Amino acid sequence: MIVGISRDKPEAQKKWAEAQNLPFRLLSDPEGETHRKYGAWGEKTMYGKKTEGVIRSTFVISEDGIVLKAYTNVKAKGHAARVLEELKGV
Repeated sequence: MIVGISRDKPEAQKKWAEAQNLPFRLLSDPEGETHRKYGAWGEKTMYGKKTEGVIRSTFVISEDGIVLKAYTNVKAKGHAARVLEELKGV
């Protein structure tokens, strides 16, 4: 199962998911609690300036809830295809 989590409100997520034809569920984490627990929130550098925010990340989690692989600070372009390719061998 694939799940996306963002700090956006559910209404905004729904509109974006429909526009992008996303075939998976999006969960809302407006307070960033889940982001912090997974280390997907913290200090980062944007355009040479340090700021705090979402660190784009992907986690492969087993059915038992064990994190099998973590990809942090990823770039969106091509990332999903690379992760899917790696998972073919699992």
